[in-house]
Amino acid sequence: MTTTASTPASPARFMLAWLMPLAVGVAAWRTPWAAWATALGFQVVLALVERAAPRWTSPPPAASATPGFVAVLRAHALWQALLLALGVALAVRHVDGGGSWWAVVALGLGVGGVTGSQGITFAHELGHSKSRLDRALGWLLMGSVLYAHFMVEHYRGHHPRAATRDDPATARYGESLWRFLPRTLVGSFASAWRLEAQQLARLRRGWHRSALAWATLAQFALLAALAAFGGGAALLFWLVQAAYAVFLLEAINYVEHYGLERRIGEGGRREPFGVQHAWNADHALTNCFIANLQRHSDHHLHAWKPYPTLAALPGPQLPTGYAGCLFLASVPPLWFRVMHPRL
Repeated sequence: MTTTASTPASPARFMLAWLMPLAVGVAAWRTPWAAWATALGFQVVLALVERAAPRWTSPPPAASATPGFVAVLRAHALWQALLLALGVALAVRHVDGGGSWWAVVALGLGVGGVTGSQGITFAHELGHSKSRLDRALGWLLMGSVLYAHFMVEHYRGHHPRAATRDDPATARYGESLWRFLPRTLVGSFASAWRLEAQQLARLRRGWHRSALAWATLAQFALLAALAAFGGGAALLFWLVQAAYAVFLLEAINYVEHYGLERRIGEGGRREPFGVQHAWNADHALTNCFIANLQRHSDHHLHAWKPYPTLAALPGPQLPTGYAGCLFLASVPPLWFRVMHPRL
């Protein structure tokens, strides 16, 4: 029997997500290694809870996204900015004090666990908003992990093409995570710039009017400033946190549509995206931390629906939540053994 609440989700439930940046920040203040251990600990605990209570599902969807729900996402932009600033300061202090560079890597991995699992997830949700402020925050969050082109590729590329071979973010049947990663990294970057060029040509605008071009320049300027004012320690910390954040993003992309493909009908037209073209999970605790992203079929069918209003649709179901699936996907033979019977 499935265990779920009878009342719709409330903003307070999603405020649990704030515990992760707070905990990692406190841990980082103690030691860089504690930051890494804390971020990894969150993933392990979520995976264990998913396994121990697989029927603990999320509450019914809310009727609308009240200001409280929106505040949860917007506040994370502040928490992440503070966490990144703290990380830079601690990295520089640690190396200046004769500390190990490996500790700076550990600090970057710890902070990247937050900027990847939550920062990118919330940026994704903010980018789907009709509010200019929210979309601007989405660009800032993605720029902080040096992946601003996601703001073009995801909305103009992935959503129309998901579950097709034209989509670099859709993993193919039998493709391991480690083969998928280079294909999606290169393909998504190239696709974003191609889509931006097409839109600029259609609107008869020059590249000086491109948000993607300006965001990319801002990313390079940020790295230059870090190197100039914080030295190698600041630069290494930022690059590690960004790389790990992007790894988490693409690993979840791998899980979300693995092996699912829309049919090609007469005239070469692909069938519309349906509930059967995304993998879903509805574990309550994990959904608290990643804004209902696991209700993925409904998200693709209704891209503008705010996260608290997403419903748990009867699409393909993952063996566990995203936290557990990250571990499964990291071991391809285990992933294939679990997933292929479900396909």
